[in-house]
Amino acid sequence: MIVVVASENPAKLLAVQQAFHAAFRIEAEMQGISVSSGVAEQPLSDEETFRGARNRAHNARRALPGADFWVGVEGGIEDTARGMDAFGWAYVCSPLRESHARSATFPLPPTVAQRIRAGSELGPIMDELFNKMESKKKGGAVGLLTNGLITRDALYAQPLIMALIPFLHPGLWAQTTG
Repeated sequence: MIVVVASENPAKLLAVQQAFHAAFRIEAEMQGISVSSGVAEQPLSDEETFRGARNRAHNARRALPGADFWVGVEGGIEDTARGMDAFGWAYVCSPLRESHARSATFPLPPTVAQRIRAGSELGPIMDELFNKMESKKKGGAVGLLTNGLITRDALYAQPLIMALIPFLHPGLWAQTTG
């Protein structure tokens, strides 16, 4: 099984590897590729984050059409009446169908939210606050905020498994895409 991951980020690649291994009990061949998300570098809404994941999966499919699966993962934030939340979307395509799922949501500290509202990106803010480098390629903001209890790959692995439900039980889904 060949799985094209629409990212070269090690945390995203690990999440996809973990999810496919858990779901199919095989070691899939992972191929990371850098493709455009078609959204801002820091998606600022649930819808924009979803579009980024979907666009990544579709762009990976166009770039490397010979795979069995194409996967897009996009992390994003949304400012709500309750505060600023962070989360991710997973989008999975095969030649026969597409599926998606959203991760758990976690709160961002008010100081981080203020800096994001001023135009900064989450990753560099967290790196500065925690004196780290490229944390988004490792445990991510969630890893830093939970003291490593939940890492970025763990946060993304669960929605990836959820997005694989139609592929695990194809008889329950019509042969559709989109």
